[in-house]
Amino acid sequence: METPVIHLFVYGSLRRGFQHPVFDYIKNHFTFVANGKVNGRLYDLGTYPAAVPFNEGNGLIGELFVANSEEDFDWAISQLDDYEGLNPEADETLLYRREKVDVKHDGNTTVAWIYWYNNSVEGKAVIESGDVLEYFKNKNQL
Repeated sequence: METPVIHLFVYGSLRRGFQHPVFDYIKNHFTFVANGKVNGRLYDLGTYPAAVPFNEGNGLIGELFVANSEEDFDWAISQLDDYEGLNPEADETLLYRREKVDVKHDGNTTVAWIYWYNNSVEGKAVIESGDVLEYFKNKNQL
């Protein structure tokens, strides 16, 4: 039997530094493990970032969390799925998709869930550093 994945990797507005209201939900149901990095590319969509899988470049900088309880994980992640638009109405498109990803942190690798952007990023600005907190701090200072 496969070990259930109860880790979550966040790279955007759900990181601790944004103080997004949904982060309160995360901190109540998940525990911070470490800062980490995954293979991917980050884009600026204006009010929020979008990440897509990508094996070149700097990767995505983010935070690794683990569910406080394996028994409650399915319920906790389903609430985030709703927030990320994984359950669209019939006339809506799927904005994100949740997939497993290898997170590198502290010399280790942990499998975690990530929300990848599910639409086109054509013409959107690439966040070369892979760190959305750093990017938005610098962008707002311009």
